[in-house]
Amino acid sequence: QAPPPQGWQNPQQGWQDPQQGWQGQPPYGYAAAPSAPGHHLPQEAPPRPDAVRFGTGAFVAELLLGLVGAVATFGVMESIVNAELARSGVAVSEDSVRTLLVLGAAFGLLFAALQALFIFFAWKGHNWARIVLFVLGALTIIGGLSSLAQPSTGFLTALSVFQMLLAIVGIVLLTRPPASEWYRAMGARRQAGLR
Repeated sequence: QAPPPQGWQNPQQGWQDPQQGWQGQPPYGYAAAPSAPGHHLPQEAPPRPDAVRFGTGAFVAELLLGLVGAVATFGVMESIVNAELARSGVAVSEDSVRTLLVLGAAFGLLFAALQALFIFFAWKGHNWARIVLFVLGALTIIGGLSSLAQPSTGFLTALSVFQMLLAIVGIVLLTRPPASEWYRAMGARRQAGLR
């Protein structure tokens, strides 16, 4: 008498319906095939929660206030630097002051462009960009606190305080549980090859 058929030869253990996949127990020594990555994820991306929308919006508003502050600072920086130099008694040429202003403006524009890029990626659901925004927000808070002790105009001081408050709001909102869950879901979708 022949032994009972094994694997695909046995209708109780083999492929019953190609549309439904494996039916019954797999043959001895073989595990069931894993499901395709992302199979359990819906085709539609999860909706962006309010915490992410308002959190990234707070960082956009903070960036815009920073640009306004940079333009205003550039207009009064020469007088501020000259007043500080006169107070300290250090003699610096006008060309040196202008070079300092140009370098400061170039650095500020580069920083603003990078921050805008990180905001864009955070809006798209990249968790690494959210973490970078936390770091930039912390730097804005430190800068806002230090600007309170620096010689400045009332307008620039108010801008720094508003930037600091917006950075705090953005950090708090992007650390809320709905935002964290959304970033995890978006990361899982990218790992599965979904958008």
